[in-house]
Amino acid sequence: MRTTTDGTPRGMTVRSRILALTLFLTGLTLAIAGGTAYVLQLGRVDLGIDASLRRTTEEFSSYAVDAAARGAASADPKQLIYGGMVREVPGANEGMVGFVDGRLEYTMPSGVPLAEDPELVAHLASQLDAAAGSGQGRIASFTTAATEYRYALVPVRVGDVGVGALVVAFDRTAEQASVDQTFRTYAVVSVAAFAALAVVGWLLSGRLLKPVRQLRETAEQISETDLSGRIDVRGNDDLSDLARTFNAMLARLEDAFTSQRRLLDDAGHELRTPITIVRGHLELMDPADPQDAAATKDLALSELDRMHRLADDLVMLARSEQPDFVHPAPTALGLLLDNVLDQARPLGDRRWRVDERLEADATVDAQRLTQAMLQLAANAVKFSEDGSTVAIGSGVRGDRLHLWVRDEGIGIAPEQRERIFDRFARAPGDAARREGAGLGLAIVAAIAEAHRGTVRVDSEPGAGSVFVIDLPAVGVAVETHTSDEPDEDDHRAGRVPAPR
Repeated sequence: MRTTTDGTPRGMTVRSRILALTLFLTGLTLAIAGGTAYVLQLGRVDLGIDASLRRTTEEFSSYAVDAAARGAASADPKQLIYGGMVREVPGANEGMVGFVDGRLEYTMPSGVPLAEDPELVAHLASQLDAAAGSGQGRIASFTTAATEYRYALVPVRVGDVGVGALVVAFDRTAEQASVDQTFRTYAVVSVAAFAALAVVGWLLSGRLLKPVRQLRETAEQISETDLSGRIDVRGNDDLSDLARTFNAMLARLEDAFTSQRRLLDDAGHELRTPITIVRGHLELMDPADPQDAAATKDLALSELDRMHRLADDLVMLARSEQPDFVHPAPTALGLLLDNVLDQARPLGDRRWRVDERLEADATVDAQRLTQAMLQLAANAVKFSEDGSTVAIGSGVRGDRLHLWVRDEGIGIAPEQRERIFDRFARAPGDAARREGAGLGLAIVAAIAEAHRGTVRVDSEPGAGSVFVIDLPAVGVAVETHTSDEPDEDDHRAGRVPAPR
C-alpha cells in the first residue's frame, strides 16, 4: 500500500481521479446517447409497422366497399379475402392469412409463414368474434415462443353468408433486428473507444500532471541543507506556470536560508571577537596593578558596548522583515531635513550643507528615514577628512522622492558599490575607518525597502560619494529652493553655513 510522507495510507492519485471522472462522464454520455437513439429507432420501426398495417387495412376496406358497390354484396367472404390477399405483396418480414367462419382458410405463400405458428393462429382465431361484433379492425401485438408479432385484423361480413377476417402481421422482432445489429455495432465501437480513451487519457494525464509530480518529488527531496532542486519546466500552460512559481519560491527560500546562514556565521564571528579580546585581557590582567585593572575594565566595557550595538543592529534587521517595521504618516520633509542636519553636526568637524530642500508633505516614517539619513551622514564622516564638505538634500525627480547625503571622502570602487549594502560588508580603507560591524548600510537598505524604495550610491574613488534613498513620490507637492543662494532664514536657523 502506498503511503504519504507521514505514513498515512495514500488515496487515489490526482491522475487516477481525473481519469476515473473522465471515463465515468464519457461512459455516461455514450450510454445516454446510445440508449436514447436506440429507443427512438425502435419507436420509428414501430411507427413504420403501424403505418403499413393501417395502409393495408384501408386498402382492403376500400376493396370491400368497391365490391359491394359492384353488386357483389352476396359474394362469398372467401372471394373477398382471397381477392384482398392477391392484391398485396408482403414485405420480407410481413405475412398474411385469411380466416373464414373461425377457421384458417388462406395463407400467403410468400413472406412470414404465419400459419406455421400455432400460438399465433389460436390467438387470432380467438379474436375473430370480438372483431366481427364491433365491425372494426384492430391493430395489436402478440408474443409467442417464436417471436413477437404486430398485426392488423380486419373482419369481413357479407350478408348472412358468413364471416371472415383478413390478418396482416409483421414479425416485429425481425423488423427490429437491423436496429439491434446497428446498436450492437455501436456498443462494440463504444467499448473500443472507451478502452482507447482510457489508455490515451492515462498517458496524457500523466504528461499533463508531470509538473505536479515533479513538484511533489522535488519538495520531498528538499532539506535544510539542500534547496538546489528545481523542476524542469516546459510549456506555457497553468501547470507550467505553477512549476515556475514553485522554482521561484525555492530560489527565494534558498537565498533566504543562505543569507540567514551567512548572517549567523558573520554574527557569530563578530560576537566572538570582543569575547576573545575581553577574555584575553582578563586572563593577562594583574589584579594587584590598579592601572592594569582599570585599563582592562575600560576595554571590557568598550567591547561590551560594541556587542550591545551589534545586538541592537541585528534586532533592527530582524524587525525590518516584519510588516510593522515602518509606520508611515504625513511628514513635512523640510522639517525632517532640518532635524537630520541638526543631529548630524555633532558627528564630525565638517562643512555641513543643504544641497536642496523639498518643502512638501509625504507619507513616510519620519523616525526611520531620520535614522537612515544619520547613518549615511555618519558613514560620510567616517570616510572623509576634517573640514571637507558633507551635504544633505531632498527633492523630487520625476515620480520619485530622493533623499541623499554627499561627501568628499575617499569614494568607493565600482566593484564594491553593490556589496557594501550587504550585512557585515565593509568598504575597503584603513583600519580605523573599517571600525564597526558592517550593518549600518544594510539597515539603511532595509528602511528604504520597507518604504517600497531602494538605496544606491554614485561614487568615484578619491572624489567622494553620493548615497541616494529613492522612494515613491506619490502625492508629494513640489516646492524647493537650493542652498546655492540661501536666504536669511537659512543662515539664522543654521541650515547652511554663511558664505565666507
